[in-house]
Amino acid sequence: MPEAAYITALLDDLAFDMQRYNITRPIHSIFIGGGTPSLFSPEALNRLLRGIEQQLTLEKEIEITLEANPGTFESHKFAEFRALGINRLSIGIQSFNDVILKKLGRVHSAQEALQAAEIAHRSGFDNFNLDLMFGLPGADADSSRIDVETAISLKPSHISFYQLTLEPNTWFHKFPPKLPDDEIIFSTQKECQKILAEQGYQQYEVSAYSKHGLQCRHNVNYWQFGDYLGIGAGAHGKITQHLPQEIVRSIKPKSPEQYLSNAQNGGVEVIPTTELPLEFIMNHLRLKQGFTMEIYQAATGMSSATLEPALSDCVKQNLLIRQHNHYYCSEQGWNFLDNILEKFIS
Repeated sequence: MPEAAYITALLDDLAFDMQRYNITRPIHSIFIGGGTPSLFSPEALNRLLRGIEQQLTLEKEIEITLEANPGTFESHKFAEFRALGINRLSIGIQSFNDVILKKLGRVHSAQEALQAAEIAHRSGFDNFNLDLMFGLPGADADSSRIDVETAISLKPSHISFYQLTLEPNTWFHKFPPKLPDDEIIFSTQKECQKILAEQGYQQYEVSAYSKHGLQCRHNVNYWQFGDYLGIGAGAHGKITQHLPQEIVRSIKPKSPEQYLSNAQNGGVEVIPTTELPLEFIMNHLRLKQGFTMEIYQAATGMSSATLEPALSDCVKQNLLIRQHNHYYCSEQGWNFLDNILEKFIS
């Protein structure tokens, strides 16, 4: 795909959405993800970021994250990315076990994963995330523990640690691999969470752990049911135009070819008010801090009564804890979040 043409499409897409939604508010985070954006040249990313700066007001301490795969790491290239103002990396490690990486179809090796973290440090990134997975084919409690301990030794500011899920329309979903049984997966998760906590990685979301004050701002906004613009092939956004009747989602063409030919040809849909309670709960309860009724009303424009009787049922069943109008998951609710969400399906 022509790199220059794609950057032009991204900037045109941004201009179109800004006009469509009348965006004037400042931006506190940028997340460059999907595919492998670290394959872009520094020159292309520079043009993208400078183009964004010309169209939007950026907060002084903005968080700018770039997703990267270990096999794409080059010392000089990532130092240049840091010089452009990119100040956070998210590195897709998944595992430090070569046998497991091969079963996952990953093209990088464990050694490349180790080198990626070293290059990140050398390039001036003191804030980066390592992605790890558990419940993998061929994995056991020891391999997951070693993965977590290895990740911690590389001194990232943030670790994402999440269970493999077999997504529809994927090779694994069509040909499911043999996975560890549920009891092993659960005990592995608990042991690794204990290790992360002992080393100062605070869990603030279902699968996210960070050093103090270094949560991913972009994802926290997402989980708080905040607004965001999405540009690029397959991107989606969520913008509040009027509460509660006009909270809209934008969905861009998935095919890069279609996106290049007409980036504005995606869909826009209004989230029905009947779905807002579930949408809010589904995001906010991923966060350890939970929510207050004031936050719910401000984000959705809906009254507290629209969460009933599901909310009270969750409290009675000890899935949620209520303290001073603040709701958050109990230990039981945290482990069985799907049971909570089912209650809010209208």
